[in-house]
Amino acid sequence: MIDSLRNEQSILLVGHRGYKSAYPENTLLAFAKSLEMGIDVLEFDLRMTKDKVVAVIHDETVDRTTNGTGKVNEYTIAELKRLDAGGWFDHIFAGLKIPTLEELCKLLQAFPNVLLNVEIKRDVKAKETADLTIAMLAEYGYLSRCVFTSFDADIVAYIHDDYQLKTQGFPEELMSNFDPGMDGTYSKMWSVGISMKLLTAQRVQRFREMGMVIGCYCTDTEEQVNDALRCGVTLLTCNDPLPAMRIRENIQKG
Repeated sequence: MIDSLRNEQSILLVGHRGYKSAYPENTLLAFAKSLEMGIDVLEFDLRMTKDKVVAVIHDETVDRTTNGTGKVNEYTIAELKRLDAGGWFDHIFAGLKIPTLEELCKLLQAFPNVLLNVEIKRDVKAKETADLTIAMLAEYGYLSRCVFTSFDADIVAYIHDDYQLKTQGFPEELMSNFDPGMDGTYSKMWSVGISMKLLTAQRVQRFREMGMVIGCYCTDTEEQVNDALRCGVTLLTCNDPLPAMRIRENIQKG
């Protein structure tokens, strides 16, 4: 199922942390709105709590996206659920909660064709987070829909080597623990995500020659979308997918 991302003739859109520009990131509301508007791939970030529950949150701490303070891995899931994960974005979203991976899996049952970009955040417990994540996604029958992402090359290698699952990494200058060897990090990456700041046609061609699926982030304006398309990238990660959707619709109309 995930192999459909190899289709370079179609523009495919990735909802970055859900519909991040309009709703509080990595909440069930942001995910639902992104799914309802028709994105092709949902991207989300995972960390493990103190009591070994996989939670959906980007940062190492809760400070930026909740009314709490401190590291995610120092909270139990019950403690995380007491935090407000919406009011920081706008008071109308006050009361939204940090979701668990299982809650997101249940939401995804209504969207069987949406692919999943599963980011395991860099953390001392990242491998354990990956184990728990893969086990749950397998339980829900979602593994064929997934590519597993990390900025930590050790995690990319772990998921590739131990689970034989598809992985996404990044250009070497953005990754920790990068192995430049012949059998190193790039050889274990099925896909690469290139930031708009680093995106060039030459870099795209280099990764294409390695056989990778190529995506870029974040294409939130028509100018950014057109720049990505000119470089040969059709897998677009968006905080705001509307500009890319308009361009895709216009291209489809001919």
